[in-house]
Amino acid sequence: MDYGHSERPAGATPLPTAIKILVAGGFGVGKTTMVGAVSETRPLRTEEVLTETGVGIDDLSGVEGKTTTTVAMDFGRITISDDLVLYLFGTPGQDRFWFVWDELALGAIGAVVLADTRRLADCFPSIDYFEGRGTPFVVAVNCFEGARQYRLDEVQTALNLDPGVPVLLCDARQRESSKEVLVTLMEHAMKTREARRRAAGTD
Repeated sequence: MDYGHSERPAGATPLPTAIKILVAGGFGVGKTTMVGAVSETRPLRTEEVLTETGVGIDDLSGVEGKTTTTVAMDFGRITISDDLVLYLFGTPGQDRFWFVWDELALGAIGAVVLADTRRLADCFPSIDYFEGRGTPFVVAVNCFEGARQYRLDEVQTALNLDPGVPVLLCDARQRESSKEVLVTLMEHAMKTREARRRAAGTD
């Protein structure tokens, strides 16, 4: 899918620029919740009820109350202005559904990696994926009730992140908190893009 202005007949109203953002992270970290919190339309969800098939495969420690899981993607939309629209794609968290990641990542300007401090290691596959593709990303620590709170620099060190990768706290249930994460990602993606242009010697 090509994101940007499409060809339009002469005199027609131009289509808005579309920006694609991924929301990734481990199983049960709050990806579906975040997409639903910020989407201006009812989000498209591909959730299925957890069954005995996932026993021994899906690790429910820390999210024992979870009863459904995303098997393809979540999809939401935010209109920024008449000429700018954000499309959000929530990725599936389990390894067995990762075959859809390459397709979802096409054309994305950046990604949000949601983290749960109770299961921080679950972030590593997402971080490795985006680092490998050179996709700008931020890490948003979803503040679950009862979870131990860590300083952001401690999270940065524990995840072995490049110092330039933003780390921030959020509540994926809250629209304003989730919007702040997306704004931070947009700013980071633009700075990364500009830095790469300068490094390549282009204007």
